[in-house]
Amino acid sequence: MEAEKITGLLENQLTCNMITPLFFSWGGKLMIERKVIIRNQAGIHCRPSSMILMAAQEFQGCTFKVSSKNGDSDLTSILSLISLGLERGSEVTVTADGPSEDAAMEKIAGLFAFEFDFPRE
Repeated sequence: MEAEKITGLLENQLTCNMITPLFFSWGGKLMIERKVIIRNQAGIHCRPSSMILMAAQEFQGCTFKVSSKNGDSDLTSILSLISLGLERGSEVTVTADGPSEDAAMEKIAGLFAFEFDFPRE
């Protein structure tokens, strides 16, 4: 009965979100994960990287991992994030773990999907 409740809640959440969270266990701990497409015209360069890292620091006790086809970053170093070479259209997987992981995921995933640069004329 309990498993049916959890399955029902997850199915309901999966149909309500545009960016679907995935839940998985690593070492017995539950984490959340989302796939995000980079929409910024110039990709994730210095300015967006700085904003993403500052946002990650707001969530004390949370750890993050960003994975792409070019590698991984734990969002503690601007150079590790910039070195991923994330261009417009790239897909990243963002993982969050910690006491406020839901709010953290909303903010961090939202920043990866945000259009920071002004449109070109």
